[in-house]
Amino acid sequence: MDYILAFVVGGAICALVQILLDKTKLLPGRVMVILVCTGAVLGALGIYDAFQDFAGAGASVPLLGFGNVLWKGVKEAVDKDGFLGLFTGGFTAGAAGISSAIIFGWIASLLFGPKMRK
Repeated sequence: MDYILAFVVGGAICALVQILLDKTKLLPGRVMVILVCTGAVLGALGIYDAFQDFAGAGASVPLLGFGNVLWKGVKEAVDKDGFLGLFTGGFTAGAAGISSAIIFGWIASLLFGPKMRK
């Protein structure tokens, strides 16, 4: 049942984003920023943890989850290091995900040889 719930919630998030892209003039980059900021705000309000407990990977994998990870990292770093944590916390918390995206993207580019379109 956990897998089905994660699929439904993740799919609902994706469907809402697709509707937002189709029905507004927002560009994909702006929608991605909205998702990350929404995850951070929901985390700051204490709502995201309950949502993630309910939905599992359906809530933690999309960009909403990345915003929440950044928020948690900044909050912990500010509690530990003070003002300097505003600048270091997000990098520390998101380093593994960002690094893996870069490394796996590079490996995929080696395997599949992307070509520039003219």
